[in-house]
Amino acid sequence: MSTENEGTAAPTPPAAPSVPPAPASETQDAAPAPAVGEPVTQQLPPTPPPGTEPTQQIPPAQAPPAYGQAPAQTPPAYGQAPAPAAHGAEGWPPPPPTVPEYGAGGHGGAWGAPLTTDGAPAPKPKGRGGLIAGVLVAALLAGGIGGGVGYWAAQRSNDGTGSTTISAANTPKDLKREAGSIAGLAAGALPSVVTIEASAGDGEGGTGTGFVYDQQGHILTNNHVVASAANGGKLFATFSDGKRYDAEVVGRAQGYDVAVLKLKTPPGGLKPLPLGDSDKVAVGDSTIAIGAPFGLSNTVTTGIVSAKNRPVASGDGSGSKNSYMSALQTDASINPGNSGGPLLDGRGAVIGINSAIQSAGNGGFGGGQAGSIGLGFAIPINQAKNVAESLIKTGKPVYPVISVSVDLQAKSEGAKISEQGGAANELVDPNGPAGKAGLKPGDVITEFGGKPVDSGPTLISMIWTYKPGDIVKLTYLRGGKPTTVDITLGSRVGDK
Repeated sequence: MSTENEGTAAPTPPAAPSVPPAPASETQDAAPAPAVGEPVTQQLPPTPPPGTEPTQQIPPAQAPPAYGQAPAQTPPAYGQAPAPAAHGAEGWPPPPPTVPEYGAGGHGGAWGAPLTTDGAPAPKPKGRGGLIAGVLVAALLAGGIGGGVGYWAAQRSNDGTGSTTISAANTPKDLKREAGSIAGLAAGALPSVVTIEASAGDGEGGTGTGFVYDQQGHILTNNHVVASAANGGKLFATFSDGKRYDAEVVGRAQGYDVAVLKLKTPPGGLKPLPLGDSDKVAVGDSTIAIGAPFGLSNTVTTGIVSAKNRPVASGDGSGSKNSYMSALQTDASINPGNSGGPLLDGRGAVIGINSAIQSAGNGGFGGGQAGSIGLGFAIPINQAKNVAESLIKTGKPVYPVISVSVDLQAKSEGAKISEQGGAANELVDPNGPAGKAGLKPGDVITEFGGKPVDSGPTLISMIWTYKPGDIVKLTYLRGGKPTTVDITLGSRVGDK
């Protein structure tokens, strides 16, 4: 699956290079073209200031009659029997149906029986039948005398002789939320989430999200959130309490779409968000996304993990620089501006960095900036943590490689090693991991680490979930015959 960075709608998938990508160590820099029929997703880019999106007012409800206006027909006086009206007539209230007395002994009296001559109510009926009859009488009279009772109660209130206000006796004074509830988890995480403002010297830039990684003031976010300000631009991080701090880029990895910032004057008492284990996430687990969609800071949305190990190639729409991830897929609402924000699990631990969304293809209704359609993608935190540690220590990313050039346009059931575009030793480095394992141009890699490979971008996203030096099983086809070998992953430092 191919994607684009959040915030920049891309009606077409990233363009593939006219010649096959560079050998293995440079494979990740090539811009893959998604397979025919694949949906296009987009990275969550910096978003413009809020208030520029159109809104729709709620249509007004039909107005009720003016206060004090008489109803269509004046109700009878309190206690007065309603006048009969023909069936279907407009008079109110309608006549009660004829109901026989309850029980053979006449218990309960006839429906709507009048008061006794001295004005006292009739003796309380005995037995269940009498109770039911009384309830039915009250229900009938309520409809007929509702207007009169309302007027009478208002008069009593104005005269100061009584009050009709009824209060609940056991109203709770404080609403307490459990620490493990969504509200509780959000309240605990929000102080550690920041809204990032990035601006370049030419005025370009936007808004994204990040979160506190350690007490030294490092902030973890997406590369595409800060890329515009990486060379001479300005960066600011605003916390949920409104306090704003200058920030600078420590390091960024375009291929992973991960970046680390540092607050220039970090405040005391920073609370890093706890990191979970993205390898142990299960489909169906609860998720909480925190970010600044369309510039609306401190927004919290919820959902579930709807898929794992989703191969995603995301870009900014230019097709020149793409990022690859074996992503966590979630239906928590993610929009432009959520980029770089944390995806939390049901315990409040970070399991991913929100990075890309599925695009509807036309940029949304009206051709504007695309928004959430329930398919968001996050970089697994286990991978992001490895990248962050490398960036903090050296300022540069380290990529695991197998040193082959993959044909990103090949229509095959796997990742085909290029046969054209360079010499054989350029397409497969004989001293690289794949070359040492016996792979050649034209071979089709169908499995990596025991998982099926269906394309070049999928292979790259899988390779980058490992570390240099890891030993991984790889299966390839040559002449239709499968062969499985063990390869030791090499490394490449920095983006090119």
